[in-house]
Amino acid sequence: MKDPIRKKEVVETPEERVRQAVIVFLHDALAIPKGLIAVEKAHDQQGFVKRTDLVVYSRSGEPWMVVECKAPKVVISQRTFEQVSNYNRKYQAPYLLVTNGKDHFCASVDGDAVSFLDQMPSWE
Repeated sequence: MKDPIRKKEVVETPEERVRQAVIVFLHDALAIPKGLIAVEKAHDQQGFVKRTDLVVYSRSGEPWMVVECKAPKVVISQRTFEQVSNYNRKYQAPYLLVTNGKDHFCASVDGDAVSFLDQMPSWE
C-alpha cells in the first residue's frame, strides 16, 4: 500500500488501513493539504521515543490535531485517550481524534479540560 504522505510503500496492516483512511478523510473532506499532515511523527516522552500516528498542522505551522489510529478490532477505551493525551503534551494541539475505523471520537482540549465533540471541527 502506498502512503501518500510518506510517499513510500508501507505494510498493509489493519491499523495502517485505518491510518490511510483518516489521511484521505482529512485531505478530501476537510481540505487539509497533505504537506500539513505528519505521519508517525517521532517524539521523546520521558526518555522513550514514541510515534504519534498523525499530527495535523495549521497553515501557520502550529499543531492543530493529534490523531491516534487503532486496528478495527481494538476497542477505543479510556486508555486510548490517555495515550493520545500523553502524546499531546508534546504538541499542545487543540484537538484530539481517536479512531479504529468504525468508532471515531474527537475532542477539544483546553489545558487539562477535554470536551468530546459531536462532529469534526473545521480546519481553519
